[in-house]
Amino acid sequence: MLKIGIIGCGFIGGQICRAIDDGTINAELYALSDSSESKVLELAASLKKCSPACMKIEELLRSVDLVIESASQNAVRFIVPQALEEGRDVMVLSVGALADEELRERLFRLAKQNNCKLYFPSGAVVGIDGINSASAAEISSVTLTTRKPPSGLIGAPHVTALGIELDKIEKETLLFEGPASDAVKAFPANVNVAATISLAGIGFERTKVRVIADPALSRNVHEITVEGKFGKFFTRVENLPSPENPKTSYLAALSAISTLNKILSPVQLGT
Repeated sequence: MLKIGIIGCGFIGGQICRAIDDGTINAELYALSDSSESKVLELAASLKKCSPACMKIEELLRSVDLVIESASQNAVRFIVPQALEEGRDVMVLSVGALADEELRERLFRLAKQNNCKLYFPSGAVVGIDGINSASAAEISSVTLTTRKPPSGLIGAPHVTALGIELDKIEKETLLFEGPASDAVKAFPANVNVAATISLAGIGFERTKVRVIADPALSRNVHEITVEGKFGKFFTRVENLPSPENPKTSYLAALSAISTLNKILSPVQLGT
């Protein structure tokens, strides 16, 4: 049975643990790690069947088959290269870190050298399969428009740097427009999906991102428009934010769970 180690015990990490615990995912939850040991212990204690060990990162990387990063972009920079050098497959959830071209090339090179797999779930959007298919020919443009309640954007570097007073926004307001390479740095906890879209399609510089704060919303909305030789498609998803973290959509956790099941299944559906 596949041994899984999870680094980052926030909302998504917790949802994955519970899916393994209740049998939704047929794998062994072997180890957990987090910068806060109390988070690890609290999460482990909440599980009914699984008894994962609390491990330091280095020990975890030596002990499991698949490492799941659900911590932060900084965790990707420091932990994922180590995992690949240990010969471990890795699921990356903080995909925005790969806007760094040097890091991206390093991770892809290490995965190839060590015969490892890197997995990037679709996250909080729909349409990644369509982008993958369209990229087999030629894509001319990809645009992501993200709309969120102002509370879901609290703490974003872009908001802080510009001194934007989110609590005073009374109508739909465009906060950012630019390439995905800038968007994932401006909103690292909000638009990881921009990185996934960029990897699937035409890259970080050509993928356009718009971030809108809308106090009328209670859901996180992502719209993707893609044009190319295949024609044109448009997708829209209205995500319920997680009850624990309004910056994260519940669908992002479900996407990680689905990806794990796809890894384990002999039947593969979709592009």
